[in-house]
Amino acid sequence: MPEAEIGIIGGSGLYHMPGFTGAREKKLKTPFGAPSEAYVVGRLEGRKVAFLARHGRGHRILPSELNFRANIHGFKQLGVERIISMSAVGSLKEEHKPLEFVIPEQFFDRTRHRVDTFFGGGIVAHISFADPVCPELASVVERACRKAGVAGKRGGTYLCMEGPQFSTKAESNVYRSWGMDVIGMTNLQEAKLAREAEICYVTVAMVTDYDCWHPLHDSVTVDQVVAVLVKNAENACNVVRATVASMPASRSCKCGAALGHAILTERDKIPVATRQKLKLILGKYLQVKKPKA
Repeated sequence: MPEAEIGIIGGSGLYHMPGFTGAREKKLKTPFGAPSEAYVVGRLEGRKVAFLARHGRGHRILPSELNFRANIHGFKQLGVERIISMSAVGSLKEEHKPLEFVIPEQFFDRTRHRVDTFFGGGIVAHISFADPVCPELASVVERACRKAGVAGKRGGTYLCMEGPQFSTKAESNVYRSWGMDVIGMTNLQEAKLAREAEICYVTVAMVTDYDCWHPLHDSVTVDQVVAVLVKNAENACNVVRATVASMPASRSCKCGAALGHAILTERDKIPVATRQKLKLILGKYLQVKKPKA
């Protein structure tokens, strides 16, 4: 029996999720090390939910230090089939204003130092990632934004940068010339690993301010950004509750079979240690069929 069916990842400014009932902490060990924090497992809107503070409580972990594999594997261990990932972002377009949410459908990678696959160690798999966001889950979130009275725009591209420094003006203007919509430091790796783990994934990009390209950027104070983070966190909680409340009971997307045609390695060539390490993710594809008597 799964301990949770829906996972929620809280980003900057969102370190807990009010409204949980029967909440308890669940510390997990994974084959990839420790997740960012203990998961908070309970019920939200009558559904089994697990919450994870991406950067740890007190915001202790840099984006480049995040153990993305452990975080996603932990959700898989709990039985999660869908992940709603909240992420504070900067806006690269005038139309995406602070306090608005963007539900991007694409990602662009500008990271350099991160492990973003479960595979290797004797097994090769290439998932399809042309459409990195679950369309079914994105539709549910889009409707939930309307229900919660939050401006939620579906579509566009999330540019994932390395950080922890913010962009230079030259970089920011290049990203704008490429047509990017928002910029953040965390969500691409989560999306890749969720797809490999056959978990539906969606990003809710919470705009805090305009990136440094904007003429008024230098007049934005830390107090103003913090105020936006606080308001975004309140809006995020309302959107998450509305999303969970209207989530279909079962999945009709392709995310749950993402590995069906992705594994290239001959099954008998996969090392025993790798089989064991990836048992939770690959188990159903590595079962040996017994010959008929």
